[in-house]
Amino acid sequence: MKLPKKTKRLCPYCKKKTDQKIKVVGTGFQRGTLTRGSISRAKLRGLGNGIGNKGKWGSKPAVSKFKRKSKTTKKTNIMYTCEVCGKSKYRLAKRNKRAGKVIQE
Repeated sequence: MKLPKKTKRLCPYCKKKTDQKIKVVGTGFQRGTLTRGSISRAKLRGLGNGIGNKGKWGSKPAVSKFKRKSKTTKKTNIMYTCEVCGKSKYRLAKRNKRAGKVIQE
């Protein structure tokens, strides 16, 4: 998805249509290390050490590059910055084939 550098849009702060700069921002999602069922929590509990089959925490074969990723698109947040008041507003994450390209003018 290609986006222009600027667009005219309603600013919720100015309450009028203004020129707004477009910036593509990543969703910033990162899995927590202390979530339930995470490997780091299991290791703190002492699982995956000792003699015998380690099961879930043992060595695994290398994953092929085709099985590694399941998603074909990436969610991206688009940030609009008003040029009059300077305040920014997100458009929440949408799935785009090729987001992240802002067209150079």
